[in-house]
Amino acid sequence: MSGEISVSHNENETTISIKGRFNFEMHSQFRTAYQQTGDGGTDKSRKYVIDLGGTEYIDSSALGMLLLLREEAGANEANIEVTNARPEIRKILETANFQRLFKII
Repeated sequence: MSGEISVSHNENETTISIKGRFNFEMHSQFRTAYQQTGDGGTDKSRKYVIDLGGTEYIDSSALGMLLLLREEAGANEANIEVTNARPEIRKILETANFQRLFKII
């Protein structure tokens, strides 16, 4: 079973909430979620919030998807927060040194 993504936008921020399993099956859905900024592409001036509060599982392909978002959102200038990660998911993110690339709250 895969997960489910919901997206909300306001003027300067896109929040992507992931429930269930964040894995390769969600690749297309995740990419569409962050590219729906109004101009059909990733807006480098936007803030992206990835809410993992409902995420039960994350695998290496999900880590890759986060890296793709970072690259498309401006790499070092990207404003991306990963929020509400469960301790076991936070540990995976920290093992991959994602705290150096993203703000993990």
